[in-house]
Amino acid sequence: MNKTFKFRLIIWVPVILLMTACSQDVSKERLMFVSSLFTGAEQYKNLNRAYKIFPTSKLLASNEPAPFAVAQSIDLPSKFSFRGSLVDVEEFLSRTGTSALLIVNDGKIRYENYWLTGGKDVKWISMSVAKSFISALVGIAIEQGYIDSVNDSITKYVPQLENSAYEGVRIKDILQMSSGARWNEDYSDPDSDVMRSAKILAIGGSLDDFSASLTNELKPGTFNRYNSTDTQVLGMLLREAIGISVTKYMQEVLWNPMGAESNAYWLLDSENMEMVYAGFNATARDYAKLGELFRLKGKFNGKQIVPSNWVKSSTTPDAPHLMPGENPLSDFPMGYGYQWWIPDDSDDFTAIGVYNQFIYVSPENNTVVVKLSANKIYGVSDEASKLSEEETVSFLKAVTGLFTVPKHSVTVE
Repeated sequence: MNKTFKFRLIIWVPVILLMTACSQDVSKERLMFVSSLFTGAEQYKNLNRAYKIFPTSKLLASNEPAPFAVAQSIDLPSKFSFRGSLVDVEEFLSRTGTSALLIVNDGKIRYENYWLTGGKDVKWISMSVAKSFISALVGIAIEQGYIDSVNDSITKYVPQLENSAYEGVRIKDILQMSSGARWNEDYSDPDSDVMRSAKILAIGGSLDDFSASLTNELKPGTFNRYNSTDTQVLGMLLREAIGISVTKYMQEVLWNPMGAESNAYWLLDSENMEMVYAGFNATARDYAKLGELFRLKGKFNGKQIVPSNWVKSSTTPDAPHLMPGENPLSDFPMGYGYQWWIPDDSDDFTAIGVYNQFIYVSPENNTVVVKLSANKIYGVSDEASKLSEEETVSFLKAVTGLFTVPKHSVTVE
């Protein structure tokens, strides 16, 4: 054997073995992350670093960052009412694994606090809060002429979805979680559709292929069935209609214009497709910017970023199956718009992610609240998850209610 070759072999064999071991360790960490979800295990040491565990694409902080002004800090209420009982706020924040709480009123920070592994510069995973960002991008893409109308069939732009549940389905019905696809979003069931989708990040695979594998069950536009893959196919729509990745488009038309202060990350599948239904990672302050943007009817940082009519449509249920309250045509008691939840018949609307991630917007009180969390009971059962979200909405209403201005009075700083 040639001595030079033998020397190189001696050098490279341990390097290859080390790389293989590292690769196995990375895969094991990803699998452990996904496998631990919705089991009751603590997650606050995971949700703050998901972008360090999985493959990602990166959005850079805006070249014109627009930090919120900071005004006099407020005190949180000591208690709030939920289902006829008073709940202690400190106990609630601790019990729900709160990592960040940020309150912005009239564009100014009035409260900001972090716990556990949270922090001002921590990029916390959005979970389904990501869906509301995707809604904004679809609205912008329509305004820019890449997509003609929400009444178009999605397969006009994404032929990969022909012969699937999404063939011929209107973009609007997909935006409103009413695609009619057969789907199980039960986080406590390891074999549910949503968990099978999540495992793609752990073991590899294609979110496109998974989306195209779904079959139809219901007539589109008649029943509000929450389905994370509905959002994933909206990501496919953006990519195919515009011709660039969701990351690049978001950087250009949303992240830069709204003055994001920090870098952010999208989790990617094996084909470099963003996990648009849950895989965004950003800071609390930058999450709040999306809420403030929608509170201001799409105008923020001196620019009309999202069309005002899109904001209105996104936050207004417009069909019987989308109305809030007990509804036989919906899986959930909250109403739904274009990837935003409508908790009741007030003007409030909210983005919600599992483990209690919230961007809550109260236009009447000029207030946006971001709550990032690692609520370990989430997903242990469907009832526990719904109860947790309902309780959190009650808390957020109590917080935004601090800024209620009586009619014919003036605001005093």
